[in-house]
Amino acid sequence: MKKILILALLIISVSLTAQKKVYASDLLKDIADGKNVSISNATIEGILDLTYMDEALPNLPKRRKWWNNGGSNTVEKQIRGEILFFNCTFTDDVLAYIPHEDSGYTFIANFESSVAFKNCTFERKSMFKYSDFEENADFSGTKFLDDSTFKYANFYRNISFEGTHFDEPATFKYAKFKRFVSFANSKFSETAVFKYTEFKDGVSFNNTQFKEDLNIKYMKVSGEFDINNMVVNYDIDSKYTRINGKSFSKYLFKNR
Repeated sequence: MKKILILALLIISVSLTAQKKVYASDLLKDIADGKNVSISNATIEGILDLTYMDEALPNLPKRRKWWNNGGSNTVEKQIRGEILFFNCTFTDDVLAYIPHEDSGYTFIANFESSVAFKNCTFERKSMFKYSDFEENADFSGTKFLDDSTFKYANFYRNISFEGTHFDEPATFKYAKFKRFVSFANSKFSETAVFKYTEFKDGVSFNNTQFKEDLNIKYMKVSGEFDINNMVVNYDIDSKYTRINGKSFSKYLFKNR
């Protein structure tokens, strides 16, 4: 009887800890309808294309005719509902940015409501280039195991990258943060690029580890600049960087 009880408890424990499977195609139907999506403790199967490129392409004019008349090659998709993922694993690409070579169009997703990929794992690409995050966004505790980009992204509200882990080169080039953002306790295993990045209300790199190079060339910071216990194993390119109007080297000297 005791052995049976132990076995039953083990089965219950496994069922509680195992992640459920959710298909990206099902999520995309709800997102397209403007519904709020909140998923916890799940494995997401399939490409999560938030640009809806395949739906948009057949209805677009040919690029030469369109662009010669002053049209744009950028197609933007507005995501109206909340997109919230907690402790989820994405086994395929998560795309809010797709440059489509055959048509010449670039597809982008913008987020009008809160976004969370908290304590998640991106096993494949995670592309958020040019995306606007109009409300709060939370990527804290998340692991980026493949290519990722937030180049040209705009963050208008509260945002956190605290405790994130980037296995591949990570770029925030030209990204703009309107409010304070924390990268505290994060780890960048390869080159990290914050070239031309703007922090309007401060940033924390407290206890952040940069295993290779850190590029902050032309970066601008207004407000708090917390680099206590920050470690950079290779080179820091800080040419033309401005921390509250001062060069990076003068800021370090002043705050020693």
